[in-house]
Amino acid sequence: MESRGMNMEKNKPYIVMILIQFVCAGMALFSKTAITQGMNPYVFVVYRQALATMALAPIAFFMERSSKAPPLSCILLCKIFLVSSCGITMSLNLYYFGLNYVSATFATAFTNIIPAITFILAVCFRMESLSIKQKHGMAKVLGSAIGLSGALLCSFVRGPPMYAESKTKILNLSEKHYSKADWLKGSLVMLAANITWSLWLIMQGPLIKQYPAKLRLTALQCFCSCVSSAVWAVVKERSLESWKLGWNVNLLSIFYCGVIVAGFTYWLQVWVVEKKGPVFTAVFSPLALILTAIFSAILFKETLHWGSVCGAILLVIGLYAILWRKNKEKKS
Repeated sequence: MESRGMNMEKNKPYIVMILIQFVCAGMALFSKTAITQGMNPYVFVVYRQALATMALAPIAFFMERSSKAPPLSCILLCKIFLVSSCGITMSLNLYYFGLNYVSATFATAFTNIIPAITFILAVCFRMESLSIKQKHGMAKVLGSAIGLSGALLCSFVRGPPMYAESKTKILNLSEKHYSKADWLKGSLVMLAANITWSLWLIMQGPLIKQYPAKLRLTALQCFCSCVSSAVWAVVKERSLESWKLGWNVNLLSIFYCGVIVAGFTYWLQVWVVEKKGPVFTAVFSPLALILTAIFSAILFKETLHWGSVCGAILLVIGLYAILWRKNKEKKS
């Protein structure tokens, strides 16, 4: 019995990470469903961030009551608002706008380029060391190059379909065919979304040094992004009909992305990082791509294309090359 308990304890991080990837795949699918059904992407971001704030704020208040974080000054508040607006607000609005033009599978695949973009930006800002003469430096450069090549292949070369399109309708979801112009536009928008998210990740380091209460900082950034997203949404969408919510898939999608993804998944990831480290959590990210591709083919009748699949494989190879060398650096 004791050995079973020990084995279960060892397997917990693996089980939790697999669960997280299911949740992440669900985020892409729920978001795509809501936007396909006609929900305004800018309004979607406002409601999502509002629910994320309401989910995280009480947890941050009770968990960090004894935190010795410095008081919030006006300058620090302005920094937090600027970082969240430039990072979270722009990234999410671009991501959900881009979902109008690409599939959920493509959107999930494209997020695997974030480590490569973050590494390149970190080198540019001198936050990451790079020595091409050493093995680990060369591996990180090659990993970034392979990942970027995969992203370009996904964007510009769809290729022939891998199998014949299914005529069977599993769910009553509207089918959409993407033209080459739409696919290119969506790819560029998704690339911009990933770049802004990478910039946000880089800006977290200096921000956490000034305000080390991580949960409060996350809740504050969710709130600030909600405010800036609301301003942007009001400017872009003034029809009151777009803001109305009913008991439908749109409400379910907002609740899922705001509460389950932002609140529930955040805590699980923090727990796994404490147990196994950040590299372990990143290794599982390609699983979300596979799950999204499977469910997209069933729910949206999306047909996989050889160019997109080969590009996704290159993205994953590039990701693992960077993670492998980072892990080696940490051990040495």
